[in-house]
Amino acid sequence: MRRLVVATSLAAVFIVGVAGDYLGAGQTPGARLPTLDSRLPNPRPNLLMIVTDDQASWTLGSYGNADARTSQIDRLAAEGVRFANVFTPSPVCSPSRATLLAGLYGTQVGITDWINPDEAEAGVGLPPETTTWAEALQRAGYRTGLVGKWHLGSQPRFHPTRHGYGSFFGFLGGGTEPMNPRLSDEAGVERVFPGPEPDVLTEAALRFIAQEPGRPFALSLHYRAPHTPYGPVPEQDLAPFREAAVAIPVFPGLDQAQVRQWTREYFASIHSIDRNVGRLLDTLQQTGLDKTTVVIFTSDHGYNIGHHGLHSKGNGTWIVGGVNGPAMPNMFDTSLRPPFLVRGPGVAGAARVVSEMVSFEDIYPTALSLAGVPMPVDAPRHGRDLAPLLRGEAMPQWRDAVYGQYDIHHYAIAHCG
Repeated sequence: MRRLVVATSLAAVFIVGVAGDYLGAGQTPGARLPTLDSRLPNPRPNLLMIVTDDQASWTLGSYGNADARTSQIDRLAAEGVRFANVFTPSPVCSPSRATLLAGLYGTQVGITDWINPDEAEAGVGLPPETTTWAEALQRAGYRTGLVGKWHLGSQPRFHPTRHGYGSFFGFLGGGTEPMNPRLSDEAGVERVFPGPEPDVLTEAALRFIAQEPGRPFALSLHYRAPHTPYGPVPEQDLAPFREAAVAIPVFPGLDQAQVRQWTREYFASIHSIDRNVGRLLDTLQQTGLDKTTVVIFTSDHGYNIGHHGLHSKGNGTWIVGGVNGPAMPNMFDTSLRPPFLVRGPGVAGAARVVSEMVSFEDIYPTALSLAGVPMPVDAPRHGRDLAPLLRGEAMPQWRDAVYGQYDIHHYAIAHCG
């Protein structure tokens, strides 16, 4: 039986036990990085990690949604591996992203909810001594870049370039405009870029990929979409859903008209991502980089549009009885389960489904393993390397439980029984 162990409100108490179990006495979140290992694969694979914002696994055709128009994202599932049971430890942006990049729970790095502007100004962020997998790859000779959303602190000491990314194009806070977004370019100059946000970020990603051919790269592409507001989006993305008879969840008193409209807009935003994922995959194929590039597609957490009577994620609001109610802190699986697709070298088979339970702390050791880079000394150890599962190996001693934690403190105090 698979289990999800959750902690809300008592997350600080919970993490003490986790730290004792996983980090060991005397270890810290910081890490001493290794030197380049001469036994690394040659050529070393590239890594393209695509992370969307607020996108649940139920939004993709490859996960069984008949209303989705996600043919390009679904290419990754058809040509690689789809993970059926992936969880993020936290159902909101910042702590989830801390786990994704550093392999640590949010409470271990002082990030227990999404970082709002006041907190960012006050100095909340991913501690500089925390080693990300991007930093480990950078030390091993990889060219690293982040395009898109950061949301792990806005002060200079928290900047992505202080956490292993050699270049940054995007925004430091929680969001930007879906059309004509205000972004910082590679030189650090902030300005408005014309066009839909996914298109603008994809252009920056393509520029990064084209640089320094022959040198391995690791690129994090963090789309703002499909986070609210869902639009405006280009007509080509909206048209398929404008009058679509999309299926919606069943819940007593659900505002069905509102849920159906939001679902259409949400799917249109996802279609804009799908279209741009197609541009990326086509470029990799045309340049031959598809043979040497591991592509991972995921999101920071799940999402609800009518599921359990809620709209949004772990800090969702009620949409029942025709009113948009107060925050409902939750750890529902729809809030915790993002898609997770992997294609590329080191991935055996096509259209294969992995059913083992996976959590975001597994991304850290997996990224390093795929690149042949040893784990930094004193690095976080509570994640497991997914490379054997990607190769199709049987793992009879795999976990049957994952941990989740969330202290909602912007809207309410969570008490979950």
